Parts: sequence; C-alpha cells; structure tokens
Amino acid sequence: NFDELESKTEMFETGVKVIDLLTPYVKGGKIGLFGGAGVGKTVLIQEMIYRVANNHDGVSVFAGVGERTREGNDLIEEMSDSGVIDKTALVFGQMDEPPGTRLRVALAGLTMAEYFRDVQKQDVLFFIDNIFRFTQAGSEVSTLLGRMPSAVGYQPNLADEMGLL
Repeated sequence: NFDELESKTEMFETGVKVIDLLTPYVKGGKIGLFGGAGVGKTVLIQEMIYRVANNHDGVSVFAGVGERTREGNDLIEEMSDSGVIDKTALVFGQMDEPPGTRLRVALAGLTMAEYFRDVQKQDVLFFIDNIFRFTQAGSEVSTLLGRMPSAVGYQPNLADEMGLL
C-alpha cells in the first residue's frame, strides 16, 4: 500500500565488487545496463539472479521482450543448472510473436514482481530485456490502431506506456 512506503535509501549489495563500489544499486531504484553484443550483459544478469537467490533469499523476475528463442532457452538452462530456477520467474514474448504479446510481456513481468514484493514480502530483482523492443512493440501496436506517429516516429502514447511500466 502507498501509505506503507518508506523513503529511506538502502543499497542493494549485488556481491559483484566493481558494481557495489563504483555504481551501487539502490533498493527500489532503476538501473540501465547498456552494452554491445557479446560484452557480458546476460552473464552479469545471471550472476545477479544467482546472488539474489543465494545471498538475499530473494526472487528474480526476468521479462524477455522480443527475445530470440535460443536466448530464452539458454537462460532457463543456466538458471536450472545453477539451482536458482525455483527462485526465478521468467516470462517471454519471442521476437516472432505479435506486437501486442511483446508489449504485454514487460507488464506481466512487473505484475509478477509486484506479487512477490507485496504478497510474498520478498526482495525482488526485476529485469526487462530489452526495453527498446518494448518501445518497438508499442510503436507497432500504435500503427495497427491507426494512431499518427510523433514527429520523430514513435507512438503518441510512448510517455504513457513508459510511465505505466
């Protein structure tokens, strides 16, 4: 509930020393993890999921928006092999699925994260991969609905969609 929210700032210890020292994560905050293909973003995500499960007894939620089928399968296998699949919720909207499905995957993941936080009272680490594909799916849905794009080509309700998320 809103009246139960606290405004204290608490650091989330990832267990990854370079992150905890140079760019500490704040519980309840948002972090963008940017990098080119093959630089280790997924490896870092997997490491943080593992540490949340084992060091914090928390849960991780991963929403794969527009993921390749292979990437989703690899992530499921990795979570199973490391023994944290029971502390991980995964939801995928594959890149070959309709834009409406891909658009709703991030919101479905958010609903899962809210459940673990509010009902189960657990610490939750929530990942969306890839937020740009979420925006693309919204643009495709907007086009299908006949909405006029903005001057730069995005859907007119982009701010609403991002705010909702």
